[in-house]
Amino acid sequence: MYDVAVIGGGISGCMAAIAAARCGASVILIEKYGFLGGTLTACGTGPMMTFHAGDVQVVRGVTNELIERLMNKGFSPGHIFDTTGYTYTVTPFSAEGMKLELEDMMAEAGVELLYHSVVCDVEYENAVINSVEVYGKNGKRCIESRMFVDASGDCDLAFLAGLETNKGREADGKCQPMTMNFKVINVDTDRVKEYIMNNNDEFPRLKSDLSKVTRAPKLSIGGYVNTLKKAQKTGKISFQREDILFFETDRVGEFIVNTTRIINADPTEPKDLTRAEILGRKQAWEVLELLKTEVQGFENAELEFTGPFIGIRGSRQLKGSYVLTAEDIISCVDFDDTIACGGYPIDIHAPEGNDTQMYEKTKLSLEYGDIYHIPYRSLISDNVKNLITVGRCISANFEAQAAIRVSPIAGAIGHGGGVAAGICAVNNINVQDIDIEELRKELKKQGAFI
Repeated sequence: MYDVAVIGGGISGCMAAIAAARCGASVILIEKYGFLGGTLTACGTGPMMTFHAGDVQVVRGVTNELIERLMNKGFSPGHIFDTTGYTYTVTPFSAEGMKLELEDMMAEAGVELLYHSVVCDVEYENAVINSVEVYGKNGKRCIESRMFVDASGDCDLAFLAGLETNKGREADGKCQPMTMNFKVINVDTDRVKEYIMNNNDEFPRLKSDLSKVTRAPKLSIGGYVNTLKKAQKTGKISFQREDILFFETDRVGEFIVNTTRIINADPTEPKDLTRAEILGRKQAWEVLELLKTEVQGFENAELEFTGPFIGIRGSRQLKGSYVLTAEDIISCVDFDDTIACGGYPIDIHAPEGNDTQMYEKTKLSLEYGDIYHIPYRSLISDNVKNLITVGRCISANFEAQAAIRVSPIAGAIGHGGGVAAGICAVNNINVQDIDIEELRKELKKQGAFI
């Protein structure tokens, strides 16, 4: 029997596993693919955004330790200012470097890894998960643990245990659109910057501050609004979106393009996911053709990569002891049981697919430097004694989840949940009975900002 079993090896699950192990717990991490990092290393999701709220770095601890290690090996330039106008900073990284570094961190912490294994059932009775059943190529096996951390992204453990979950927008259950990110190479970054400098009307988010483009160590840009509108009218682009969004990686001439948009799909329904994968690839080629023919600097671009699975912004979530709300986010409520903080805005890609609502200068907007807080109670349920959820599937309403779903904050939540799981397992206590001050003390000891 393990002390802690973490289900899912994305950024949140990885941080949870390392944090729990550093509390003295024996930890196993179960991952369905053959590598760590989740969407960051699988789907071309990047850069990470954002570790900051204004000038304050609010995501630290194990998540930032990963970035420092990547920087030391030349796998990341670190936190650099954002040129898209979305947020404060972005953190480019090498996906292959992150895979390697996460495995090194797991080995150093003493975490056991189990790849190519999918959780297919749980043994749940008397408000306790006794074990999970995982399926691999040689059949099923049972894994017992004192504590379980659900870092699946889709709240799989809670769902399999029959606990209450939510999905999508409260009014109709619709989720944010999915996106097939893709990477291109052979981009002439200087020519891209030249066009931006001479066509300010295409880039309303820059708000005429073109100095960001020339000063940026790595280019992140959202724009080409007129170019995209024209392509949509002529049928070259078959989906609705307001801008083209792309990010320079740590490699010269390589960009991640985050523009495709698949709507009316349930992220937990295999048939919908199948349709999304097919549409996502079709849209990716449409965008590539537009870039090559209409966007200066992309004339010689080549498609290098599409992810092995579609990018999902939100799906099933725990109905927890506390539901984090948009009001909590914009009011910056400081909870007694805060285990993580963030500064990324409420960023809703409309389920209808027509726009991206960043809530600037509205009732749901954040002021510059606002820091919001994520409570421990949003990671647990009143109805199960040994389950902690982390990452995008914690207990939050639709708008709040749109802020806390991004990778740095998911990592910080994972750190908090992992420490809690480690403390509960080592001390043989229920998740509801943890000493919050002890939890926060250990988080601070591990470098977290709370």
